[in-house]
Formats: sequence, C-alpha cells, structure tokens
Amino acid sequence: MAKAAVFDVDGTLVDTNHLHVVAWWEAFRQAGHQVAMHDIHRAVGLPSRDLITHVLAEEPKEEESDALSAAHKALYGTYFERLPPLPEAGRLLRRLDGQGWRVVLATSASGPELAALRRAIGADDAIMATASAEDVAKGKPAPDPVEHALELAKAPADRSVFVGDTVWDMRAGVRAGVRCVAVLSGGIPRPELEAAGAEMVFRNAAHLLAALDDSPLGREE
Repeated sequence: MAKAAVFDVDGTLVDTNHLHVVAWWEAFRQAGHQVAMHDIHRAVGLPSRDLITHVLAEEPKEEESDALSAAHKALYGTYFERLPPLPEAGRLLRRLDGQGWRVVLATSASGPELAALRRAIGADDAIMATASAEDVAKGKPAPDPVEHALELAKAPADRSVFVGDTVWDMRAGVRAGVRCVAVLSGGIPRPELEAAGAEMVFRNAAHLLAALDDSPLGREE
C-alpha cells in the first residue's frame, strides 16, 4: 500500500519565512499600516487573504487585500533567484523517495514562486507531485492542501506523514488525519507546535534526516 511523505515548503525545506515577514511588513507599511514583524511571523503559512485578516484583526475590503497581496508578491519576488534551501532538504526528500515514500509538496505557493522554491530545493527527481494554492478551495489550517496531496499520492491518511514548521501546518495535518512532524526552522517554538499536534519536533531538515530511523518517517507501523 502506498505511503505519502507530505512536506510544507516555506520554513520547512527553504529558509524563507523571514523573507516573507520583511516583504509583508513593507507591503503593509506602503499601505499605511504599522504592524509588528512578530505578528506577521506568527501568521506566515496562512493564505495571503487570511494572513492579512489575521494581522490586521479585521477583514479588509477586497481591493485593499488584493493590493497588499500584489505588493507582497512583487517584493518577495526580488528574492526568487537566491532563495536559500535549508540544510540537507534535498537529501532528505531523495532518501525518503528511495525508501518508497511518495513525496508530495503541500504549499500556499504557486506559479513562479513555487518554481523558485523547487529550484532552491534541487530535488525534483524525488518529488512526485505538488499540491499548490491553486488546487484547493481553502488553505491551511484547513485540511484541504494535505488531503489533496494524499489524493495525488494515492495514499491513505493512516499511512502518511506531514512535515511542517507552523501551527497552521500541524492543524491542517491533524484535521487530515495524518501523523505530524514539525521542524523549528520556521521560528515557531516547540511547545506551540506540540500543542497544535506535532508528534515529534526536529531542529531542521538535516536533524530529521539524521534521526530518520527513529521518526514516524522511518518506522513501519
């Protein structure tokens, strides 16, 4: 029976969370909103519209939300050619692929952004499919992205694991019925990840790779 290893990308495989924070901060500033970077950081991982609502603590008009999203997209796009992969991210995906896992990415990124992230990871040969923001009606913490990833892998939830770096990832995985593994490379504290449903927490992709045999991705149930 197929088994899926589903991965978030930003903050999990590529070191981009703080780049997103800076780009969102500047987008908000240009629109006349003074917001704390700390608050933006805690919202990274949400779809753009949900992130804006979360940070502003109110739902903006559609045109303002669209303008903020466009500004963030343009600012963040300046980093596309130099996005830094997290240590051993590509090796981790190849190791799992070699062990029979169907590796699927589940991310809010799409289009040129997703292409830039995949270039940074440099392991397209190990990635079976990608569930992007364009493929689902709702983003994390809704289970839709993870469930769609399982559909692409043709793998049942009870044979699958989701790896992410935010509470939104963990909540999405729990709601999808998969085992959840978290990494600290996105900057979210361990207790918050565990409270959101992380079964195990690792420092980063390299730490997970080194301890793979003792993780949910290394054990046959």
